[in-house]
Amino acid sequence: MITLDWVYIFAGLTFAAFSTLTVLDRDHPRRLGTAAFWGLLAVSFLFGSYLGDLGNGLLVLALAALAGFRLLGQSHPPTTTPAERAGSAARRGNWLFVPALMIPAVAILGVLVLEKVEILGVPLFGAEQPTIIALGLAVAIALAIGMVWLKPPLLAPLQEGRRLMDSVGWAGILPQALAALGAVFVIAGVGDQIGELFASYLPLDTRLVAVVAYCLGMALFTFIMGNAFAAFPVMTAAVGLPIVVFQFGGNPAIVCAIGMLAGFCGTLTTPMAANFNVVPAALLDLPDRDAPFNGVIRVQLPTAAILLGINIVLMYLLAFRY
Repeated sequence: MITLDWVYIFAGLTFAAFSTLTVLDRDHPRRLGTAAFWGLLAVSFLFGSYLGDLGNGLLVLALAALAGFRLLGQSHPPTTTPAERAGSAARRGNWLFVPALMIPAVAILGVLVLEKVEILGVPLFGAEQPTIIALGLAVAIALAIGMVWLKPPLLAPLQEGRRLMDSVGWAGILPQALAALGAVFVIAGVGDQIGELFASYLPLDTRLVAVVAYCLGMALFTFIMGNAFAAFPVMTAAVGLPIVVFQFGGNPAIVCAIGMLAGFCGTLTTPMAANFNVVPAALLDLPDRDAPFNGVIRVQLPTAAILLGINIVLMYLLAFRY
């Protein structure tokens, strides 16, 4: 049986390899700090369930300290030369996209088919998070096929992966951290407090005001958190369920779906959404990526405002028609 633990081990060993290769890279400008960062992340995947709440909390603080004191740097490991990559691209053309496209294809196959497969009465996938298991399996299969087909140097996937993660830096794990923070906020009762705050200062006695409050609150809280998945449980517990659904009878499926889309409007406007705004700017090496509102966000602001208005209208028109 392939369980979620296998995915954690796969990810942990990958980050451990990044850390080891960084330590051995004498040309790395900040090799010790960068190696410590990826090494601690490897520890969280491999041994996080054994560290307990305090141990994991200290680990996260250590990661934040390494990033906050700018102890991370970017590597330039030698793998293949530009001439070799250009020659490979010329020979294979668009077929080079096959390994990358196999990841979503195998992941979908895993969710739709492999999740239901049993071998000698034992399920192929564990019951916990089968989608994540399918994604991990897809990455492993695509990597294996790419190695056999392209025949790169043995360490090329790890070296190129290290180079990519170094270019992204701490922003690569920000979505994971923010999603966890959203769960912590729910446990701490932040949703209840926000609900009381909204009820005290907003006239939530009309359907339109409740819809606007929920959608706008999702966008604003996503702007702060940087992740709509982190904002969703908080704002839904505060306004979505008690006001829009229970008080005014909104369809919970429609309310929650459109509420998430409203949150994504906030994602488009904040540098806290590292996976959408900071990472692309870093990978494309945009000249104004360090500005308070970098080029990616400036382009997305009008789209975010228009889509937020559309989501408010859609929720008001569709959520109460049943």
